Amino acid sequence: MEAKVSPATARRKAELLAGGAVGIPKDFRLPFLPSRSTAGPGAGYAAVVFGFENTRAKKAITRGPGDFELGGAGKRLDILKGGRPFIRDVKLIPTLLHAPFQAFVNIDHACVMNCKFCASPRLKAHVTKDLDDKKIIGMIMQASKQKGFKSVAITSAIPDSPELTVERLAGIVGRVRKMLPRTPIGVEPYLTRPDEVDLLKASGANEIKLNIESFDRDIFEKVCPNRDYDTILHMVNHAGEVFGRNKVCSNIIYGMGETDENVLEGVAVLANMGAVATLRALRRNDYNLDLLEEILGPLAPVPAERMLRLAREEKKILKRHGLTTLSFRTMCDACLSCDIVPFWDV
Repeated sequence: MEAKVSPATARRKAELLAGGAVGIPKDFRLPFLPSRSTAGPGAGYAAVVFGFENTRAKKAITRGPGDFELGGAGKRLDILKGGRPFIRDVKLIPTLLHAPFQAFVNIDHACVMNCKFCASPRLKAHVTKDLDDKKIIGMIMQASKQKGFKSVAITSAIPDSPELTVERLAGIVGRVRKMLPRTPIGVEPYLTRPDEVDLLKASGANEIKLNIESFDRDIFEKVCPNRDYDTILHMVNHAGEVFGRNKVCSNIIYGMGETDENVLEGVAVLANMGAVATLRALRRNDYNLDLLEEILGPLAPVPAERMLRLAREEKKILKRHGLTTLSFRTMCDACLSCDIVPFWDV
């Protein structure tokens, strides 16, 4: 199956994702407020989704100098690199909540899991939303009335325990499902028991994301000290049985010292369970780099070529297992904005 974009476009997207912020001219007024996520790779930073040549990328923005600049005249916008056109005819795509076309909500940023790559629990109070269930459901319903709305996705940090968090998550999903009976709903929890998978499915979730984070067990134990590697894989396997093949996905973050062979072994193990890996280059930032390098040693930035190479190899593995990223209606493979997505970009 051919990709949705050209190899040249995929390379430009990879270089854009691998680089730093996009500088916005001080006299340029954005047509909508930037996204300010409390979860995911862009947590803690103002960001904009840039659409171009049938794909898109979410990038942190700055009013000062950046690795890239937004330029152009009139209705035509380009992304510049070194003052020269890098990506032409760029569109600014609004995020409903966190993602284009999705109400993607983080219901709590406080977390006891202490994963070293994650910015959520380290965000300052003014950045977080302090949301209760009523506000969350109100936000989702308001987003559902907006142009382009397609789906709902809900995630959460773990402020107390996984058990309490999944109960809250299931309650919100159930209430949203009653109000939006035909809307795809995805959930991204941390689970410790198979019956929690069952609960989320019964509450009305259509897709689930259970993140292994790193398939390198030694790295996992250092960066996710309060998670259990084997439990996550057990939950992914059970989710494949409950939600069905190609309804389960799982982050594998790379750029923390693992090998390509290890990453692709993880892709194959997940695929054998009917799950699709979301390969995500580590986002190095002020919230995580010192912590990560303290336990892992110096970490080099992930180059664009590695993003492309791993995505191409993942595509081959998924094809052998009859899986695809294109069927997902929620969360990251539907968003396209943070990663090189097999079957779409390559």
